[in-house]
Amino acid sequence: MYKNTILLFALILAMASCKNEAKTEIKTEAISFTKEGDLKIIKLASDSTSVDFDIEIAETEYETQTGLMYRPSMETKQGMLFIFPKAGQRSFYMKNTEFPLDIIYIGEDQKIVSFQKNAQPYNESSLPSEGAAKYVLEINGGLSDNLGLQVGDSITFTRQ
Repeated sequence: MYKNTILLFALILAMASCKNEAKTEIKTEAISFTKEGDLKIIKLASDSTSVDFDIEIAETEYETQTGLMYRPSMETKQGMLFIFPKAGQRSFYMKNTEFPLDIIYIGEDQKIVSFQKNAQPYNESSLPSEGAAKYVLEINGGLSDNLGLQVGDSITFTRQ
């Protein structure tokens, strides 16, 4: 009987120590687009046809590692331009990226060397360039096809 009383007391004590606390929801702030420059893609097929974008620039280690992660979307004429110290093989992935992207690899001469089109959200597969790239432009998925962009098109950009 003494043993049962101790067990009952331990059970009551355990239940009393479990509080019904209201769970607090942690709210995160959405990361908003910050225009840091203008980028123009000049289409190879036509000397006069170009496409303009407002860009954010990623060039620090933190910026290049984070990219467009944790953002719900991006406007059609917005993009993120990654600038690396020198040209080399590049590989991106879509970890923690919430919307599809076209990843455009651009050489030191500012000409497009390859694409990874419609990269899917949260996919951690490697998406490599097909040549040395000093710049990488991320735009909304499907947009490079809609605009008729191709290897050999070139870019120019200015910082604000």
